[in-house]
Amino acid sequence: MQSRGSAGCTGREESAGFVNSSNCPALGAETLASGMRLADFVQREESRPDIPDPDHPVLILASPSHSAPGIDLAPRFQHTLPIHFRFRRALPQFANFPKHSVSPMNSGPKPDRLELARLEKLEKIQSLGHDPWGARFDNHQPLAEVRERCPSESAVDGEVVRVAGRIMGRRKAGKLRFIDLQDESGTIQLLCSRGEMSEEQWELVGALDDGDLVGVDGPLRRTNTGEVSIFVQRLHILCKSLAQPPEKFHGLKDAEILVRQRYLDLIYTEGVLQRLLKRSTIIDSVRQTLRKLRFHEVETPVLHAIAGGAAARPFITHHNALDMPLYLRIALELHLKRLLVGGIERVYEIGRVFRNEGVDATHNPEFTMIEIYQAYGNYETMMDLTEQLVTDACSAVNGGLQIPWNDSTIDLTPPWPRRRYADLFREHAGCDMRDEPAVAAVAAKLGIEISGVHPDVLINEVFERTVEDQLQGPVFVIDYPASLCPLTKRSATDPTIAERFELYIRGMELANAYTELNDPRLQEDLFRTQLAGQSEDDSMAKMDHDFVRALKVGMPPAGGLGIGIDRLVMLLTDSRAIRDVIFFPLTRHEQPAGTAHGSGAASGSQTRPANTANSASPPTPEGN
Repeated sequence: MQSRGSAGCTGREESAGFVNSSNCPALGAETLASGMRLADFVQREESRPDIPDPDHPVLILASPSHSAPGIDLAPRFQHTLPIHFRFRRALPQFANFPKHSVSPMNSGPKPDRLELARLEKLEKIQSLGHDPWGARFDNHQPLAEVRERCPSESAVDGEVVRVAGRIMGRRKAGKLRFIDLQDESGTIQLLCSRGEMSEEQWELVGALDDGDLVGVDGPLRRTNTGEVSIFVQRLHILCKSLAQPPEKFHGLKDAEILVRQRYLDLIYTEGVLQRLLKRSTIIDSVRQTLRKLRFHEVETPVLHAIAGGAAARPFITHHNALDMPLYLRIALELHLKRLLVGGIERVYEIGRVFRNEGVDATHNPEFTMIEIYQAYGNYETMMDLTEQLVTDACSAVNGGLQIPWNDSTIDLTPPWPRRRYADLFREHAGCDMRDEPAVAAVAAKLGIEISGVHPDVLINEVFERTVEDQLQGPVFVIDYPASLCPLTKRSATDPTIAERFELYIRGMELANAYTELNDPRLQEDLFRTQLAGQSEDDSMAKMDHDFVRALKVGMPPAGGLGIGIDRLVMLLTDSRAIRDVIFFPLTRHEQPAGTAHGSGAASGSQTRPANTANSASPPTPEGN
């Protein structure tokens, strides 16, 4: 079967994916009759008997002989329209290519009737002399600021303003057109009057759809009903939307679509954009607080030769030039401690961390955390710092320290209570954690497997089941059993206690900190103990000799703190799932329409890294 293509064309046009009659003289050209609509032309072409295999797209492109500038469209017609379609204001000429093949870049599904209608309006916009994809549009002002400057009296012209945004709704009232415009700061009403606009501008208004991006110049004025409005003097098309918005009154409900197509969620789901913008405000507040306290922000490697700093399964990659395996980092810790050794006394990093593990409402395989280290401090120093970081961020986004959470209110006013691990265990588990038979009995009652489980591990599992959900907080859980934190410095007064704390608020662990272990001999012994019995093929069963070497140079006594940024944003924005505070959480591969699939969104976040052979971190309740 013969196919249509671009043989005989110059290399430049062929590589760009389109050809024309001037550079392909062997190809004939067809001129559309004056006034013929694009949809009519497509319908006629699709009915032709000489159309090749319907799965092979056909290129139909404009001749460059017209002087009017063209623009590239991608209408995605399977049979007769190309991937790149050159549309022009003047009468187009389309080159048919009956003999030679062309490799299409993408041939998606045919547009439906709604997209075809929008394509027709796009033609109208072009015929009026406008570029439907817009251009630079300077000096526009946020809608929220513009609203504040509107006169308080009705029918009184205010200043002329310039704004830009997305059309969220349109209404007709005789010779008036009302348009709801939205930008990231808010919304405003546009009022278009037939009597105050040129014929060209009025026709442009008629070619608009919900979802289009437009710019507007005009005076501020309140309508007779008191609605703040901009009376449009000049309308600028900034981008024609070819996609139909979600159904207006019911909106987007499918959770997978909301996560996978976050751009739609941001546009059409109330509160989503504002919530995610608060994330930036929170991170900025954390940086400002640390800057005032003379901390230095640094960047450390994302690709590690050893998966150290946490007990977590890493993502593995390979460096081709060096022919060596590498791991996406599972923690920030070990490089930051090397910087303590190097003389940076107050150091932190906000970074992405990757753990190839499970997902749930508070865990995502790719998450953001901050780790902070302060020389000559301890875990009490870190408690004071944690209070300051969280309360400063809360004030920055909420204007105070009382915040909503579900149907309750959380008061973050410091100081926060500090409760000993052993006391909380006794209070909620009903026994002393040092009473092994009693702990085993409680564990069995809770359905926890006890056979072959180390008593210290059993203590932690009972704590998670009986205590964590009761910690409404904010509360610091302090002084963990040393057996649970082998790499944390012991208390000077009680060697069975490790100087560690975790911050809990509404049952969610938010921060984890401790007094750092800086004894290189003990660190190396503990590393070797942890490596014992692990397979050499295990990606986490590798000694970080350079870290031990750094400790031998001498690391100052220090306090270390880790905070899960995603969880902090959840807390301060009253969000239940981590995917709600990440712009693009991990999702499964998108399935073709009509096929079954599992949950599409992955959700989660971790806070402080846990124990490994290369970790100076205590285990976290998540076990990640």
